[in-house]
Amino acid sequence: MRTTHTPQPQLGELGIADIRINPRSRDDIPQLLRGLQYLYTDHKLRAELFKILEKLTPSTVDPLLGRPGMLGWQILVMGTLRLNLNCDYDRLQELVNHHRIIRQMLGHGLCDDEKEYNLQTLKDNVRLFTPDILDEINQVVVNAGLKLKKKNA
Repeated sequence: MRTTHTPQPQLGELGIADIRINPRSRDDIPQLLRGLQYLYTDHKLRAELFKILEKLTPSTVDPLLGRPGMLGWQILVMGTLRLNLNCDYDRLQELVNHHRIIRQMLGHGLCDDEKEYNLQTLKDNVRLFTPDILDEINQVVVNAGLKLKKKNA
């Protein structure tokens, strides 16, 4: 059965809120990761996101049979990177296998250095991040941004 995230951190895994992302970087990857970090650390927003991410399991899949799929949070992080960077699956594979902060955002700890994502695994899972799901997530993000702007005004 596909889950959205693992509530119990693994050995050496940093909590999403504890990941240090360079606030001065002008590159787009740290900016995306900081946005995802904000969404994850706000409990209400996270609950809304995870409710949407539950739709990532195709209706043709029996959740009680087979091996568990990739976590919904991981698909969200990878799908967001792929769409915002306008990158192909080869670049995405390179990023998720070798970029330390992205790996931390995916929930990998010290013991997961050997864990790598195969190209076909990425294709099979990230394609579940459909435009419809992205639209629902965008609505949550826009509403959160409007509330944040009103609070800071």
